[in-house]
Amino acid sequence: MIDYIKGQIIELTPTELVLECHGIGYSILISLQTYEAFQLKTDAVAYIHHYIREDEELFYGFATKDERELFRLLIGVSGIGVASARMMLSTLSSDEIRQAILSEDINRIKSVKGIGLKSAQRLVLELKDKIVKGEGSETTQLFKVDNSGIVDEATTALVMLGFTKANISKVLPGILKSNPGARVEDLIKAALKKL
Repeated sequence: MIDYIKGQIIELTPTELVLECHGIGYSILISLQTYEAFQLKTDAVAYIHHYIREDEELFYGFATKDERELFRLLIGVSGIGVASARMMLSTLSSDEIRQAILSEDINRIKSVKGIGLKSAQRLVLELKDKIVKGEGSETTQLFKVDNSGIVDEATTALVMLGFTKANISKVLPGILKSNPGARVEDLIKAALKKL
């Protein structure tokens, strides 16, 4: 199984990436999120989802493991294929998709081309609990042990302010990643801007 391909960007369009690695050019289907992430780069690492069917073999590539995990979660829903999942990731950001599912915002999900009412309802029904549990996101970088006390304090304060733990757990890792030495008050202030 291929986890990622690292190489030189030979060709980049909003839907496809050609990545050269050791003299081999890989044609990789991408979302707009990934296109925007790779736009100003000459080299890239594309995290791969290898899609194999009887009559076709395709690589779907993502700029982050987080986007790939969400893609895999989406295609696990009955009636959502790779094309629909890629369209969702091109229309909405990963965080917007998670937020729409968590808040049961059927209209937001339906705004994606190719997603009808029943598919939107099925996405919410099948994925809400999984997203709350942290599935479909890159969890290896979630929280470092040495930050757990600070994270717990910030989470408690934000819950008391009326935010859900699911939403808080989506915001805090990014804040800690960009500012590892953040104090409790810094985490809370930054989280309030994003929640």
